[in-house]
Amino acid sequence: MAAGTRGVVLRLCALVVLLDVAFCKGFVEDLDESFKDSRKDDIWLVDFYAPWCGHCKKLEPIWNEVGVEMKSIGSPVKVGKMDATSYSGIASEFGVRGYPTIKLLKGDLAYNYRGPRTKDDIIEFAHRVSGALVRPLPSQQMFEHVQKRHRVFFVYVGGESPLKEKYIDAASELIVYTYFFSASEDVVPEYVTLKELPAVLVFKDGTHFVYDEYEDGDLSAWINRERFQNYLTVDGFLLYELGDTGKLVAIAVIDEKNASVEHTRLKSVIQEVARDYRDQFHRDFQFGHMDGNDYINSLLMDDVKVPTVVVLNTSNQQYFLLDRQVTSTEDMVQFIRSVLDGAVQAQGGDSILQRLKRMVFDAKSTVVSIFKSSPFMGCFLFGLPLGVISIMCYGIYIADPEGNYIEEERYEAPQSELGGPEGREAAAVESRGPPEPGSGLSPGPAGRGPKDVLEKKTD
Repeated sequence: MAAGTRGVVLRLCALVVLLDVAFCKGFVEDLDESFKDSRKDDIWLVDFYAPWCGHCKKLEPIWNEVGVEMKSIGSPVKVGKMDATSYSGIASEFGVRGYPTIKLLKGDLAYNYRGPRTKDDIIEFAHRVSGALVRPLPSQQMFEHVQKRHRVFFVYVGGESPLKEKYIDAASELIVYTYFFSASEDVVPEYVTLKELPAVLVFKDGTHFVYDEYEDGDLSAWINRERFQNYLTVDGFLLYELGDTGKLVAIAVIDEKNASVEHTRLKSVIQEVARDYRDQFHRDFQFGHMDGNDYINSLLMDDVKVPTVVVLNTSNQQYFLLDRQVTSTEDMVQFIRSVLDGAVQAQGGDSILQRLKRMVFDAKSTVVSIFKSSPFMGCFLFGLPLGVISIMCYGIYIADPEGNYIEEERYEAPQSELGGPEGREAAAVESRGPPEPGSGLSPGPAGRGPKDVLEKKTD
């Protein structure tokens, strides 16, 4: 009876799971070739995937949750997915070059999602991009609400101007990363002092900074540099994103599980430099810490000791390693200034030698990871081709060389049969072929040997 009850319960659980999966999938539409003509009537969040792609399979349950969430909150954004291998023509028109690719399609515009593949981050992206490029802040209460909700956001203050046009253009390009707002001067908090209007400000790190065209250059470039907090917890994905800023990245590589003085002090020192020396370094440096050295080891193709500080130039893959013991903020500031002054030698780079080294390192890492995760599969993948090549080489080695041997024998036979210098000289004459007319030589009658030919030549 107990066994029967257990069986019923298991079947009910399985049924619930199947219903839940079917329920989730019901809010994600499978798109086909008709989508190309009908999509402009709505805003679409689309996952372009390949059935064989492991990353796509990992994203699938998250994507189903995104569909349920967007439907439950009444979002105008529709969620769909398309097999990019079956509809490769449509996928290529949208610029799909890898799997999975997430895009928000809004009218004639297509926005790529490049953030972490989590439900909350994807939904945040959809809300941000599907709305207005520049959102108005009509009151101080609304401003305070935005300030509590967003860690980094930009505000244009003033009326119509060429600066506003540049601001809108920057927003159309960078809306995939951050929020853009506009407000009148009386809406901005009282602690914000503006020397002139119009102005563009960024609010982050508990303070604000005003764009200066003469010091900061192009507005879009400035926004791209300032869209990150000054101090970050860095991972591989974020490090890739920081490459677009053109800044050097100073990272404290630590073990967050290690509560020793060395680890905690190094993290605190980096944070203090980021906070207290922002005016000196913010145009050139981004600060943060990274938990563990696995990613840094693969990036630098070296075994980096923990804890330490690494300064990365993500634009050309150069890096600078700490050349002194850091015991205080002053030590770190001195190291950073040495990097800026060129006193610390850069390592790595993107030269041909480094690229070859990267290829070898990546190949070695791939082989090692395969053998670690599945030794049997590693033996099969690499042992089978090596075995086939070995058999082919052995077969070539033991093949019958009779034809080559006979040819060599035929070539040397006249020398062995004709003894002495006279015989070798006769062979040389024969190898030159019949004599030219007027040379004084004649083939002679049949049966005459080489010696007779030489005697004729003497006569």
